[in-house]
Amino acid sequence: MKTLFFDGSLSVREVEKPRPTPGEALIEVIYAGICGTDRQILQGYSGFHGIPGHEFVGRVVECDDASGGEWRDKRVVGEINIACGQCDWCRRGLGRHCAHRSVMGIINRPGCFAEYLTLPVANLHEVPPEVPDEAAVFTEPLAAAAEILEQMPIAPATRIAVLGSGRLGLLVAQVLRDGGGEVTVLGRGGPKLDLAKSWGLQTVTISSGAHEIPSQAHESPEAGTISARLPAKSFSVVVEATGSPAGLDEALRLVEPRGTVVMKSTFHGDAHFDTAKLVVDEITLLGSRCGNFSVALKLLRQGRVKVEEMVSRVFPLAAGVDAFKYLSEPSCLKVLLAPGIYTRPLIAS
Repeated sequence: MKTLFFDGSLSVREVEKPRPTPGEALIEVIYAGICGTDRQILQGYSGFHGIPGHEFVGRVVECDDASGGEWRDKRVVGEINIACGQCDWCRRGLGRHCAHRSVMGIINRPGCFAEYLTLPVANLHEVPPEVPDEAAVFTEPLAAAAEILEQMPIAPATRIAVLGSGRLGLLVAQVLRDGGGEVTVLGRGGPKLDLAKSWGLQTVTISSGAHEIPSQAHESPEAGTISARLPAKSFSVVVEATGSPAGLDEALRLVEPRGTVVMKSTFHGDAHFDTAKLVVDEITLLGSRCGNFSVALKLLRQGRVKVEEMVSRVFPLAAGVDAFKYLSEPSCLKVLLAPGIYTRPLIAS
């Protein structure tokens, strides 16, 4: 089968089609999404070599009856952590923290930038018929966005800043607004903030050097978007979703005393910040990673978040290297890979 393969450099490669072991399903990939973590893998994050990718929607083509033959021909998404099922973390329902886990496309498990993949049946979720493929492929990052509400309560009208207007930032902003927060998205302007604004979100334009922005607010050329260096301690909750180590320092500047900074970014390298800020202002620093797929699928089925407008371009798998290059375009949000084996019409929403 055709794959996108990383072994220090990224290339299209033919490899043997995987064969499901007992308890697994063979899945034909319809769409796979490229995310920031995939880009960090190319920089050395997690030391992964092999087939990257962990966001997908596909169709089960093989599954033995003992493993759950009823999954055959179902349209599915899949949780990315493959846990041992036996340790204390697994028994507590927290297999994503299993010390023996593999992670699809990230740790010791081939990913979804391929024509086929295998996953345990226990990891699968059927996609509701109301959710088209182009939306279903967002299930994994949307679940990660919704995980924040599983980790901490958000009181109505809580002032929240989402630092970063990329793919994950826009998902987080929608989820937290749906949860009752007063959300402001901070980004570098342009089409990404314009999209957030079209969804009714408050937006603030920042520059690559946020600390250099003048303190006076003024109207930017994009009507309705405020351009300013926001005052320190402006928000009760700040979600860091920039994908950059520098984002944490700005998040800590913006959060108020006894507030919470939620770290969503994963990147290759270290983040450096003044720990005294955490102590003196009694800041809670909350790491947040994977989330509940059932919650994400419900949000998609009920139309409570918008995702399809975030798709900038779809590339065939054979052009996967070009797809990664295209992500550097300033206006680019989400890029999908389409292996092209399975095609189907859109389901009307």
